Amino acid sequence: MKQRIGVYICHCGGNISDYVDVEKVREAVAQNDGVLIAKTTMFACADSNQKGMVQDIKENQLDGVVVASCSPKLHEITFKAVVERAGLNKYNYVHANIREQVSWPHSDNKAGATQKAIQIVKAAIAKVRLSEAIEPLEVDTTQAVLVIGAGVAGMKAAISLSKMGTKVYLIEREPFIGGRIAQWDVLCLTNETGKELVSRLYTEIVSNKNIALYTGAQLVDCKGSIGNFTAKVKLSPRYVKETCIDKEILKKAINACPVEVPDEFNFGITKRRAIYHNFPAEYPQTAVIDMNSCTRCGKCTEICDKIDLNMKEEFLELKVGSILVATGFDPYTPNEGEFGYNVIDNVITLSQFKRLLAFSEPGKLQWHDKPVKNVAYIYCVGSRQVDGNNKYCSRYCCTATINTALKSNDKFPELNHFHFTRGIRTYGKQEQLYHNASKSGHVFFQSYEDDPCRVEHKNNKTTVKINDILTNRKELEVEADIVVLVTGMVPRSNNNISDILKLPRGRDNFFNEIHMKLRPVETVIDGITIAGACQGPKNVVESINSALSAAIKTYSFVGKDKLMVKPEVAEVTPDLCKWCDECTKACPFDAIFKNEQGVAQVNETVCKGCGMCLPVCPTNAIQLKTFSDIEIASMIDVLANEL
Repeated sequence: MKQRIGVYICHCGGNISDYVDVEKVREAVAQNDGVLIAKTTMFACADSNQKGMVQDIKENQLDGVVVASCSPKLHEITFKAVVERAGLNKYNYVHANIREQVSWPHSDNKAGATQKAIQIVKAAIAKVRLSEAIEPLEVDTTQAVLVIGAGVAGMKAAISLSKMGTKVYLIEREPFIGGRIAQWDVLCLTNETGKELVSRLYTEIVSNKNIALYTGAQLVDCKGSIGNFTAKVKLSPRYVKETCIDKEILKKAINACPVEVPDEFNFGITKRRAIYHNFPAEYPQTAVIDMNSCTRCGKCTEICDKIDLNMKEEFLELKVGSILVATGFDPYTPNEGEFGYNVIDNVITLSQFKRLLAFSEPGKLQWHDKPVKNVAYIYCVGSRQVDGNNKYCSRYCCTATINTALKSNDKFPELNHFHFTRGIRTYGKQEQLYHNASKSGHVFFQSYEDDPCRVEHKNNKTTVKINDILTNRKELEVEADIVVLVTGMVPRSNNNISDILKLPRGRDNFFNEIHMKLRPVETVIDGITIAGACQGPKNVVESINSALSAAIKTYSFVGKDKLMVKPEVAEVTPDLCKWCDECTKACPFDAIFKNEQGVAQVNETVCKGCGMCLPVCPTNAIQLKTFSDIEIASMIDVLANEL
């Protein structure tokens, strides 16, 4: 039992001390059994205080430390590093949160907040008094990485990892690489097109011996833990051999196909054949057959002998030390009738409009064989919803819309642009686009969130009406030849990765990082990182920066032969275990199994220390390191006695 404990209580620059009497807290805990030092400090995380803590630990031979400050999410790692620098085992440190749990929620009751802070700090002292020195677990590492998703984020991450000398398996569910970027024409703030960016990244990938690229590849199962994952990948056949490089023969085979279906690449505004290739520079540069649409008529096989309709799916088993997820996003699809979508024939989404601009010949823009002159853009469709689930701002939409409108005038100078907004959010350097659009004669209207514009279609005319707050809520209307719904980003609708890898999602249903500032690409599943728009709306630059960050973090998992992982895991007392199988049912990570002795055993490298197995054990045979029954009971006793 610890008898030389140091306690440090943080003012947090007023965040705590404005609502908690920190000096009174110090006085209340200073006389606790085992407390040798009790101090207050303005900023516990400051370098000066950290140096003072190291000095205190060494000079007074402290055997336990408590810091009462902000959330452990922010600085528990900081203070554990401090005690380690002083030569003390970091598991003899306990963090007490008296900011998020005390001062902030009880800012209206200083006396009550102070009393609660005293209780929490005393409970932390009781826990550290019984703490034990434990060592991190050492595991062998497979020096390879699985990158899921070959969009711009996934490709950039794969290239970055390969340059560090790491073997990379890059898998893409679709038959072609590039993700959403391949669908866009000229990108914002650059003269490079999406296709050119994809081509440049693809060239780097295929020329790099450290990267193995698989298209039509889908993760179907994954076992193991950080350092040693076993991923099962299903490879869907293309039905066209990759050796088929005669483009003219392929073109004839595609034209011979009698089946036509909506083209997903052009968001359904055009049609494609059952055998198809989206555009000449797309990679891999061979066609694919959509077997969900193919009738197996055999007309394409009569022209090209490289087509094999009997190809079978294959499975790969990949051994990797870490997994990087970059599965991207879907554009929001408006509901039937939302701003006239799918009801009024000249109401389309921004994604469809951009594809229309891309494949239309220069001159007069047409929609359904009618000339387009007036374009109305309705912003925030699928974002900042008052009644819907998507409360967030997708951030990129304003910039993408204004950039598209400006670029469209280069190809179709006769177009007039009318923007129906809820406030423009072209942040940073992108503000220049808004400035340029305003100077170019684009008209901007603005409405409140709970009073959106209306789309009406009467007498073969489509009008957009708005109560414009820029003109004191005067009702204005524009007759539009085409209405473009500016849709936001939403998570992938058919993404089963979260179930396979057990990745948590946030309120917005995107993948959740541990902390947006301190650990922005890590997930709670050790060894799995996320990058790009799968974790929230991002533009191209932000996605690339995220990918580079995730690549560096991922490399830290696989860059060495050995890896040290957290030891706060469950442990079984074999003599008490009667093997009822309840613990294995409760474990969400498949970390418990029945060993040769017929009792439960914990796979320490898989266990996350969640504690789900503890309460279901009828014989109390399972304990959690650093959170044992005796430690928790001692904290409860302190709290109960203080009431």
